[in-house]
Amino acid sequence: MIKKTTIKNSFETRYPNLSTVLMVENYLKKNSSVPIKISKLKEKLPKKVMHSTLKLVLEYLFISGKIIYGPKGIQWIYKPPLYLKDIKKGTLEI
Repeated sequence: MIKKTTIKNSFETRYPNLSTVLMVENYLKKNSSVPIKISKLKEKLPKKVMHSTLKLVLEYLFISGKIIYGPKGIQWIYKPPLYLKDIKKGTLEI
C-alpha cells in the first residue's frame, strides 16, 4: 500500500512521473503473454527506473486491476471494454 510521506522522509521516496508509468504500462501490455520478474522487467525497459519507483508503479497497476503478481512474476491482465475501442475509432453512437 502506498504510504503518505512526511517532510522528513519525502526526500527518500521517489514518485514516478506519468511518462514512467506509461512506459511500464506499455511494456507490460505488449508483453502480456508471459509473466516477467521485476529484475527482468528493469532490464527490458527502455529507460532505467529506480527499484523503489518501479515498485510504486507496479503497486498502482495492481490496485487499478491491470496486472497481477504471481510466483512466476508480473503479468498484464487488463482488457478494456469494447466500447472504448469504438470511442477511439470515433464510431460510438450515443
